[in-house]
Amino acid sequence: MSSIIHHSVCPACSSSLINPVLSAKDYTVSEEMFSIWHCDACSLRFTQDIPDIHSIGKYYQSVNYVSHSDTKEGLVNRLYHLVRNYTLINKFKLILHVTGIGTGNLLDIGAGTGAFANTIKQKGWRVTGLEPDLTARNQAKNNYGLILEIPDYINNLPHNSFDAITLWHVLEHVHDLDGYWKHFIELLNNNGKLVIAVPNYTSSDAKLYKAAWAAYDVPRHLYHFSPASLEKLGLKYGFSLKSIYPMWFDSFYVSMLSEQYKKSKIKLVAAFLVGLWSNLVTIFNKRKCSSVIYIFEKKIN
Repeated sequence: MSSIIHHSVCPACSSSLINPVLSAKDYTVSEEMFSIWHCDACSLRFTQDIPDIHSIGKYYQSVNYVSHSDTKEGLVNRLYHLVRNYTLINKFKLILHVTGIGTGNLLDIGAGTGAFANTIKQKGWRVTGLEPDLTARNQAKNNYGLILEIPDYINNLPHNSFDAITLWHVLEHVHDLDGYWKHFIELLNNNGKLVIAVPNYTSSDAKLYKAAWAAYDVPRHLYHFSPASLEKLGLKYGFSLKSIYPMWFDSFYVSMLSEQYKKSKIKLVAAFLVGLWSNLVTIFNKRKCSSVIYIFEKKIN
């Protein structure tokens, strides 16, 4: 039986200072409209009246959902794959940089079809990957020989055992926000790093496209983070924000999807110009990038 979740308080900070700010359309699957609310206390935005964890699966059933299907259909998805190998290597280099070690134990949550988990495994790391979608897990097995576990497997993992935990565009999808953050603090060792990449609704491209901004991606994206809201969320669970890094390609990818949703006749040119503009205005302020990578570490008492 399907059930709808209505938040009477902010799902991040529990404040009652929440109000609707815009309505966004599910362009990928259902074409339904969903309301996005804003928290005045922590600045998180969240999708209101979302399907619960048992009924949201149908909203992921699309050949256009690239992180689950690995589809190369359509211009946007072909371009996504074109730059993916480059970004995978950059992600690996980032893990080396922020952890300061050559090899170690890594937990990749929301591993999708296994591209990142495979990349870092090939570099000598021991990797545990979690992925809820059966199709994506099968792709990972067929493409890379990777055995990804279902999310509940996180309960079987030993505490203080990981040098890094990564969530590449995943945190915005998890229903049990509180439960995951508690797992993060338990599973990381004292020197471990939590690496979270999420879209940033305070970016220039988000402000330009408004409700048509593709990274709202309702109802699959349950939360819409600002840098301030994510930093406050980390503090709540015993983490301090060590550093942030921009995801330069995301502004172009999101802009192309947004132009597609707007049925723009010059979507390639428009998306390139918007993506470039969005990146240029963030050169001196990475907190305004279309998507941001946050590096957290355990707070030292």
